[in-house]
Amino acid sequence: MTEDKQLENSNETMEDVINSVQEVSVGDIVKGEVLAIEDKQVVVGIEGAGVEGVVPAKELSTTQVEDINELVKVGDILDLVVITSIGKDKENGSYLLSKRRLDAKKVWEEIEQDFEAGKIIEAPVTNVVKGGLVVDVGVRGFVPASMVEDHFVDDFSEYKGQTLTFKIIEIEPSENRLILSHKAVVEAEKESKKKDILAELHDGDIVEGKVARLTDFGAFIDLGGIDGLVHVSEIAHQHVGKPSDVLSVGDDVKVKILSINPDEERVSLSIKETLAGPWEDIENKAAAGSVLEGTVKRLTSFGAFVEVFPGVEGLVHISQISHKHIATPHEVLQEGDAVQVKVLEVNPEEHRIALSIKALEAKPESKEEPKEVEEYELPEENTGFTMGDILGDALKGQDSDSE
Repeated sequence: MTEDKQLENSNETMEDVINSVQEVSVGDIVKGEVLAIEDKQVVVGIEGAGVEGVVPAKELSTTQVEDINELVKVGDILDLVVITSIGKDKENGSYLLSKRRLDAKKVWEEIEQDFEAGKIIEAPVTNVVKGGLVVDVGVRGFVPASMVEDHFVDDFSEYKGQTLTFKIIEIEPSENRLILSHKAVVEAEKESKKKDILAELHDGDIVEGKVARLTDFGAFIDLGGIDGLVHVSEIAHQHVGKPSDVLSVGDDVKVKILSINPDEERVSLSIKETLAGPWEDIENKAAAGSVLEGTVKRLTSFGAFVEVFPGVEGLVHISQISHKHIATPHEVLQEGDAVQVKVLEVNPEEHRIALSIKALEAKPESKEEPKEVEEYELPEENTGFTMGDILGDALKGQDSDSE
């Protein structure tokens, strides 16, 4: 080969090399080989460009890392985006590059897809700040305090380090704004759980529950994801003034399901239906002839109703209140009076008990009327006179008068 021919080939090779070197512009996505790792930056060679660039430590990852060596090592090939040109200084590199921004761009694209699909995402809580939580989903996300739980939370410090599930509420990549809600996930889970629980419950079932809330009109019982209401009239067989008199929040209770309305997610419950009835075994508890303590509950014109057991009232007829004659029970009794009564009769089937107050009181002594002496009363002892003698003398006298 002649010298001219060799020179021609050499020139062609140089030209090919020059033509093959790609031009690097701001915004380009390039590959860079890690050439050196320094304290605060990584020096890379941009493939196909024949130039070097630098990646500052803060541009290496979307999360803060103290030691660069934990992220990269010499020889690694990184996907990078060109941030800016910094001149032709070969020692410091010609371009400023970022891995973090390229990673963030990909994350934003994925998050936008998740948002459009309504997908629930998972992320760790990295910090607690005034007004909410900061989470890491590859980019910074924010959870307002009102969107953390479906109930009031006083201290959020325990959330730091926890990994939670979130619904994407708002996304704006250009402003690096990502608003998330854990509350929405909790509410959705509860709604789903409610439907499952409602499908498993049936009228007449007896189930376990926990007192969740108390009101003046009843108690709300948590059945494991759905609340049912026990009306105050269904708490006990005896009268209950207000639920807090007999129940406390957190109490474990057994309840019977009275009715279910799936559409309105309403469940009516009863505690008293799970308890022994007040009239159960009443013939033994209030056997005829037994003496009981009771309280006057109601007074009527014909007698007094006395409660002898919770939910069990018996009637003291007006004739059984006192030995002396009274026109109305109000003359000797008042509602709320504590009295002793004797059981006269028990009828378990009809839930009736006949009681008496006067049967336990001593009958007052009565003044006996003197007996009328008959006109012709026989003497108590033998006088020697016969009935004919007595009647005969009397008849003789009558004959003389008539004559």
